[in-house]
Amino acid sequence: MKKILLSLFTVLFAAPSFAQYSSGGFSLSESSLYYGIRLGMNFATLTGDDVDLGTKVGLNFGGTVGLRVSETTPIFLESGLYFTGCGAKKDKNSVSLNYLELPLLIKYGVQVTDEIALLPFIGPTFRYGIFGGKWKTSGEGKVDSFGDNKFKRADMGIKLGCGAEYNKLYLELGYQFGIANIADWELTNHDDASVHNGALFLNLGVNF
Repeated sequence: MKKILLSLFTVLFAAPSFAQYSSGGFSLSESSLYYGIRLGMNFATLTGDDVDLGTKVGLNFGGTVGLRVSETTPIFLESGLYFTGCGAKKDKNSVSLNYLELPLLIKYGVQVTDEIALLPFIGPTFRYGIFGGKWKTSGEGKVDSFGDNKFKRADMGIKLGCGAEYNKLYLELGYQFGIANIADWELTNHDDASVHNGALFLNLGVNF
């Protein structure tokens, strides 16, 4: 956690160096292709049947690429590849679910000032569970969260929020909620368990 916070503060204090650029990573007045890097935090939860866990903080980072798709309207399509840490935690019980994530977002640009643009966004996101998934309980210790009768690796959700760009510096806040059932076990009181990912996320980054 200390390393995560240190990285975030490094990006924040580097902001003045980005101000030397005269334009952002893309322009709302012309067609453009842009690239970006993102670093931030997830405040993740799990919701569903027999789930009684709270928020777990995880790392969120990756690269993006976007393209304006209309000459008359500032609409952009953005995708990329992220590492994103999800799961949940309460007392000595915790679930860590680490994914590779591929979002497909639609963004709309709103020019607020000559230097600041707001970019609300929405779109589907696809995730696949990778290394490091752990399920820790006070009685059993750590087991693989993506093992048999635990959680499915494949996940899908909806991502929505709003970004803001000042020169090349980018900040976004949003929420992603899972629409796929990631539970891979049966419960005694009904046929199948239903568990979904959810996470509030805050990212900093730079657009080129």
